[in-house]
Amino acid sequence: MSMTVTTYLLYLVIAVPLTIWVARTLSHNGRIFLVDVFHGNEDFADAVNRLLVVGFYLVNLGFVTLFLRADKVVVDARGVFEQLSVKLGVVMLVLGGLHLANVWIFTKIRQRSQLQAMTEPPVPPNEVLPAGY
Repeated sequence: MSMTVTTYLLYLVIAVPLTIWVARTLSHNGRIFLVDVFHGNEDFADAVNRLLVVGFYLVNLGFVTLFLRADKVVVDARGVFEQLSVKLGVVMLVLGGLHLANVWIFTKIRQRSQLQAMTEPPVPPNEVLPAGY
């Protein structure tokens, strides 16, 4: 077996379980956040959570698969480590970027829903300013 094929196999053996672990961690820990975002509607939060996990798997495993191909022929152990470091580093950056994007989007949704829930100012006004001020 060539070193290039060994690199491919090691890449898949590391990248696929890494993707699965990140998806499970985000799903498990993100549930509480989603329940809060959706005002305690646990069924809706669980459904959204499952949809996010499916999308996460599709995007990341698709990226891992597309990024499998190496531009250079790997001839020695040093080349294996260099290829793996680049490939796994990019995969981890993509995983982190998608995670940050999800958190940012749901934080915005949560902030908007909290603002809509406010029916009056948090502190009553001290005085009324005259018109034209």
